[in-house]
Amino acid sequence: MKKIGIIGGSGFIGSYNTKKFLLEGYYVKVSTTDLSKKEKYEHLKALPNSENLEIVQLKLENKDELKDFLEGCAIIVHGGTPFQLDFTDPKAELFDPTIIGTENFLAAIQNVPKVEKVVFVASVAGFNTHFPLLPGTKKEGDQVDENDPPYMNEEDHPYAQAKFIANQTVEKFIKEHPNLTFEITTVSPTGVMGKALSARKDSTSMGLQYLFKNEIAPNPFVQMFYDNNIDFAMVDVADVANGIFKAATSTGIHGKNYLLSSESYKMSDITLMLNHKAPEGQPSIIYKNDLAKKELGIDFNSARIPLNQFSE
Repeated sequence: MKKIGIIGGSGFIGSYNTKKFLLEGYYVKVSTTDLSKKEKYEHLKALPNSENLEIVQLKLENKDELKDFLEGCAIIVHGGTPFQLDFTDPKAELFDPTIIGTENFLAAIQNVPKVEKVVFVASVAGFNTHFPLLPGTKKEGDQVDENDPPYMNEEDHPYAQAKFIANQTVEKFIKEHPNLTFEITTVSPTGVMGKALSARKDSTSMGLQYLFKNEIAPNPFVQMFYDNNIDFAMVDVADVANGIFKAATSTGIHGKNYLLSSESYKMSDITLMLNHKAPEGQPSIIYKNDLAKKELGIDFNSARIPLNQFSE
C-alpha cells in the first residue's frame, strides 16, 4: 500500500483529495495546522477506508515537522496554502505562508528518499492574477490556455499575486534541478464549486457560492462581479480531485501545469442556478481544458452540476 501525504487534506478541495486516494487504496497522511481543532478534520474519519488515514500536525514553516510529515511518502500533494478574500496583513497572512511555505517544501522534498511524485495544487492565478477578469493581454471573446504567457499585475488581489509567485518559484526550481529523481506536476483550477464534505464554515469556495447565491458583496472586489455581470470560470471540486489523482499517478508529465476548468457563466446566471432556476444565457469556454482532457483523461462536468449540489 503506497503512502501519500496530502498537505491541506482536510480543506474544501483537500477533503475530496483524501476521499479519492482512500477509495483508490492508498494509505493517506493528512496535515492539519492544529490537532486540537478536531472540527477541522473529524469529517475525514467517516470516509470509506478511513482505517488507512493518519492525521498529523504540520506548519510548513516548521522544517522539523515538515521533514517528519514527508518521511515515507511516495506521493506528495501540496494544497495547503491559504485563500482568503479579506485580510489585515497581506505579507503575514498570504505572501509568507504561500511563498516561504513553497520554498521550504521544495528544499525539504529533495531529501525524501521514497518520493516518486509531487503535485502542486496551484491556481488559475498562476496564469492570470487578474482572474476572474481576463489578463491584460486579452479582450472579450479570447480564450486562455497553458501556452499563453503568464500575466501578473501588482494591483491585483494579494492572494493571486502570492500564488503567481509561488508558481514561478516551482518552475524556477524545476529548471535549476534537471536531475531530480521524482516528477513535479502542477494543476491550476479556476473557481472551484460544489458541496463541502464537512460542516466547516470557513471554506472560501463555500463562502463564495453563498455570496453568489444571495448576491452579497462583502467588499468592492466582489461587488464588481455583480456590477459588470462578469463571466466566471468554474470547475467541479470532484473534477479537481480527479485531476489531482490523475496527475499524481501518471508519469512523463514532469514540469507541466494543467488548467482545470469547465464552463464560464455570467454572474447573473450563476445566481439563478444557485437558486434552482435555469440560466438565461449559454455557457462559454474562456479557460481551455484541452490539455487536461488529452493528457489526464478528464471528462469535465458541466458547471451546473456542482452549483446544483451546493444549492441542495
